[in-house]
Parts: sequence; structure tokens; C-alpha cells
Amino acid sequence: MLKFIAAGAAALATIVAFGARASAQDAYPSRPITLMHGFGAGGNSDTISRIMAEPLSPRLGQPVVVEARAGAGGNLASGALAKAAPDGYTLITLTGGHAVSGAIYKSLPFDTVNSFQMVSTLIFFPFVVAVNKNSPHKTLADLIAAAKAKPNSITYSSAGVGSTQHLAGALFASMAGIEMIHVPYRGGTGPITDLLGGQVDVLFDTQTVTLPHIRSGAIRGLGVTSPNAWPSVPGVPPVAQTVPGYDVRSWMGIAGPKGMPQAVVDRLNSEIRYVLARDPAKSKLEQLGNEVRASSPQEMHDWVAGEVAKWRKVVAEAKIPQQ
Repeated sequence: MLKFIAAGAAALATIVAFGARASAQDAYPSRPITLMHGFGAGGNSDTISRIMAEPLSPRLGQPVVVEARAGAGGNLASGALAKAAPDGYTLITLTGGHAVSGAIYKSLPFDTVNSFQMVSTLIFFPFVVAVNKNSPHKTLADLIAAAKAKPNSITYSSAGVGSTQHLAGALFASMAGIEMIHVPYRGGTGPITDLLGGQVDVLFDTQTVTLPHIRSGAIRGLGVTSPNAWPSVPGVPPVAQTVPGYDVRSWMGIAGPKGMPQAVVDRLNSEIRYVLARDPAKSKLEQLGNEVRASSPQEMHDWVAGEVAKWRKVVAEAKIPQQ
């Protein structure tokens, strides 16, 4: 009889423990969520993170607080995220530079794919190659001719060493057969500020950063890095028209640390899909020149893994030095 009582008590304890875990997950989130990104305030990562955080907060019933941890081309934030508790309260907005880092850095304090629980992609987009309105370079052909005539006389900015902007510029230089000087920033508004001020010659950056200044006439778009023209930058030709085969497109998505409970991952994915399918987030993202596209966690995982492999091949074939 005692054995039956003991067995029953053990079974009851298991049920109660399971119920408590399930209840805790059902109650997620019960406190504010931090959404990190790895670049400076006012840049593309910061803007997109805030566009997402605003409608996600009421959907989740808790504040979603955007936190910039700029440095190392986004890897400072990625490293912090990889070490965070996998409870769904610390997330990150990853950029295409996350996959580039897996290709251009010899070693990182985390695995670009396997240290993260991917949740959903958000957007896909090309970059714009731009110069100051007073630049003597009216076209990409002008820029290439000037660089060939005087190697290492032209500077180009990026959001940081190992960022997609960095690789976009390095790949352009390699494929065009020219040499330019790379000037890395910590993301944010630094690159566009210095382009406007004449401190750098050429900018490789997102439409979030470039579109307002192209529309105002303060800068001139020389090329878009997609293989075909992009609707949001009419009149700006694809770089591939001047440098055949050139194609650089980037993306952004939300992830958490590896080991997050599946119920939490599913909840986040569901809410992100809801937000991306509706205004105001959808229209705001599209107005910035982005293709809005959610995904399943597995689809994002496979996408990031594929991007790392792609960029490793690009780095090797273009003989771009690893950091």
C-alpha cells in the first residue's frame, strides 16, 4: 500500500512540476524584453528594431526595449546575446553582417549559426552606392576610372569591419579591379554624416540611411547593389550594369540565445508574423525600401547557414583578407 502511495505522490509531483513549467511558459512574457542590436543609434539596425518594438510591445503585453551595443561590426552585441539566459527576455536584431562575420573573421567567441535560436527574418534589401552631391564622380564608371588612375586615393565607408557594407565595398573594388581605402564606423549616422561633410568619398549603405538624402539632393546614388533596378530608388542603376555579375543583398531578422523553450520561440514567431503582415510596421518598412518577409525559425536558421557559406566563398575567391 505504501508503494502505491509513494508512486502516486511521485506522479503527482511530476504533474505539478510539468504544470508549473507550462504555466510559466504560457505566462511569457511576464516582464520587459530587451531587443539588442549591434550598431549605433539612428542607423538601419536601430531604426528597424524600433519599428518592430513599437507594435510588438502591445502584442506581447510587455515593453520591448531597444538597446544598442555598438562595436566590432555587430559582434559585440552578438557575443553578449550568445551568453544571455535562453529565456526569451533577451533578443537581438541580426543583420546580414552577422553571416559576413562568420566568413571574414578567423575566429569569433560564438558560432554564427549554432549559438543562436533563430526566430524569424524581417526584411531583405540591397545597398546603395552614393557620393556627395559635389563629387566629381557622376557615375560608377567615373569612380572606377579615377580609382584606376590613382590607386588608394578614394575612401569608402562601412558600418564596421566585417559588416556587409564592408564586404560590399571590398567586393566592388575586387571585381572592378581597383584599390580603395576602407573607413569603418560603428554603424549609426557616422558614415552618412561624414559623406555629407566630405570626410569620405563613397558610401555603401542601406536605403534607411541614404534615401532621405538622395531625395533631398544632398547625395547622389551611383548604383544599387541588387542585380536589377530597385523600385524605391528609381533612376539609380544596378552596379551590375557597370561591374557585371555584382550582386549584394542583405537581410535582417530576430534571434535569441540557443536553448530557448519551443513555446517561447513559437509565440515570438507568431507575433512577429502578425506585426509584419500589418500596418504600421509593414508600410514603414516598405517605405524604407525593404522587401518584408517573415520566416519560420528553421527557415531563418537555414538562410543564415547558407549566407555564411556564400560569403566564405566570396571572401576566398575575391582574396579579401580575413580579420
